[in-house]
Amino acid sequence: MRAGLIALLVALPKTPEVIIVFSALFGLLFLSTVPLTRGLIGRIFGSADMGLLFGFAFFSHQIGGFFGAWLGGRVYDAIGAYDAMWTASIALGLFAAVLHWPLRDAAVTAPAPAS
Repeated sequence: MRAGLIALLVALPKTPEVIIVFSALFGLLFLSTVPLTRGLIGRIFGSADMGLLFGFAFFSHQIGGFFGAWLGGRVYDAIGAYDAMWTASIALGLFAAVLHWPLRDAAVTAPAPAS
């Protein structure tokens, strides 16, 4: 949904109304995956290490966000436009969707210890 929203932003004229609606919708989507991610981690790995695993997932998401924003600034400084970063953002969003599509919401069972 994020990739589609960004693609729509790129295609539409950059009027104040378009930017406001984009910002509101993107804000709704920004952390909308948090409850789903938390639930998936809990069902797959159990609740014993939930804090550590969810913390790692959320922390790595923030690191990715930092590098995305930083790289956007670097690209803008180099070529004077954000077009390449918008395109990369759409491509990475679609790639992430493809990677996550096969995830199954089932508990992982540990193999029996060898005797």
